[in-house]
Amino acid sequence: MGAGGWILTIFLVVLALTAAYDLLQTRHAILRNFPIIGHFRYWLEAVGPELRQYIVTSNNEERPFSRDQRRWVYASAKKENNYFAFGTDEAIELQPNYIIIKHSAFAPEPEVGSRAKGEPKRDFHPLAVEELTGEYPVPCAKVLGAKRGRAKAFRPSSAVNVSGMSFGSLSAAAVEAINRGVALADALHNTGEGGISPYHRCGGDLIWQIGTGYFGCRADDGGFSKERFLETIDANPVKAIEIKLSQGAKPGLGGVLPAAKVTPEIARIRGVPLGQDVISPSHHRAFGDADEMLDFVEDLAESTGLPVGIKSAVGEDRLWRDLAGLMARGDRGVDFIAIDGGEGGTGAAPLVFTDHVALPFKIGFTRAYRIFAERGVANDVVWIGAGKLGFPESALLAFSFGCDMIAVGREAMMAVGCIQAQRCHTGHCPTGVATQSKWLMRGLDPTSKAARLANYLVTLRKELLWLSRACGEPHPGLVTGDHIEIIDGVFGSRPSWEVFGYEPGWGLPGSDDQRAIREVMAAHEVAH
Repeated sequence: MGAGGWILTIFLVVLALTAAYDLLQTRHAILRNFPIIGHFRYWLEAVGPELRQYIVTSNNEERPFSRDQRRWVYASAKKENNYFAFGTDEAIELQPNYIIIKHSAFAPEPEVGSRAKGEPKRDFHPLAVEELTGEYPVPCAKVLGAKRGRAKAFRPSSAVNVSGMSFGSLSAAAVEAINRGVALADALHNTGEGGISPYHRCGGDLIWQIGTGYFGCRADDGGFSKERFLETIDANPVKAIEIKLSQGAKPGLGGVLPAAKVTPEIARIRGVPLGQDVISPSHHRAFGDADEMLDFVEDLAESTGLPVGIKSAVGEDRLWRDLAGLMARGDRGVDFIAIDGGEGGTGAAPLVFTDHVALPFKIGFTRAYRIFAERGVANDVVWIGAGKLGFPESALLAFSFGCDMIAVGREAMMAVGCIQAQRCHTGHCPTGVATQSKWLMRGLDPTSKAARLANYLVTLRKELLWLSRACGEPHPGLVTGDHIEIIDGVFGSRPSWEVFGYEPGWGLPGSDDQRAIREVMAAHEVAH
């Protein structure tokens, strides 16, 4: 054999060994699904900063998530260096609506109460079995269900949780990874409207979302079944119930699951025909207005003892004015309100709905909150925000608006492997996250990705604590609009409370809850 033959043989052996490694490793879904050629993505990613000086887009141009945002999520999830060099590349003073956080000159040390002094940083190794729940605790500032005296009221251990994404929209492997990840991070996992699957029962506590299709509590005629509802509650680790009125990406339309994603298993769990698009109705059959909705809420809460809330995008004001007025009477009420911004994500929806229907989070949330604050009932509910809030500065702004918790969706997807390929609606997600293809799903290892989700959630909590302590507060729920200014793009700025029409004291928990959360955070410091 000549020299050329030996070189070719060595090349083929190396290629075969690389392919074998790619197929057997579990860290990278792209390499498992696309051996050898998948390396090109990582090579191009590695030289991206150098190439982008001359071609392609800048760090902040891509949508819905910029390259900088994705890099921060990926690095945080992998416990890699998530710092950035050479200062900001934002034209801060010229960028309208830019968020500026005003630090205190005498702020406490950022990491106080996070780890014992001298204790090494814990590594969320994919095979770790140790408890990881004490890492950077940011509990909810309110006790969920306490205002209405629910028998199973509780204080959520994490103010950062995972938003509703159904099994069907996401793969079994992705749902399992998320559920195991929230268990590691002591967070909550919203099921999405597709019902509770076996992959939701991997250790993580659930917020069960009930949509207009009533999957998991669906009667034979497609309506709500109280009997099946109670059976599902008894069989699963449900901590709270969320009645979904609408979501930000497709309000007024109902849910859409393309037929390509409806497997026999999904059809069985949802109780729907196989091989057909699953389109949830645009409204509930169990109630027709805010008054009837509160009767429905109180019935579910009384039957289970669980906190019951609603999720909705914000459009017209009538729902919020009616609901606030009814709750002001004091005899009925929801335990939490989750506001989803119009910029929220979804697996499939018409372009006009994703782009033009429902108010974006900052406008929608503050409008709903103001209505409740004016009626004196804003502190009677736990407020949850969603819509691209999975980054420290956006999350802190949401807390200053009055959010008691935030829910992350697409950021959680990126933590478990999503690369923003935007193929969710086709069933051909290359990373196995938003697909029902068994071939593509095999690339996503739930054990490894669960650890990455936990890393991301804990990093977000950590940086939220850094920011709130930089403002001189021990908890992000105590940060107000006085701590944040909004740049106007013409070398000026205003406090966020003024921009969004808040009155002094709005956005803060009640005095009892403020005192309680300060005591909780002080106890964490003493314990560590």
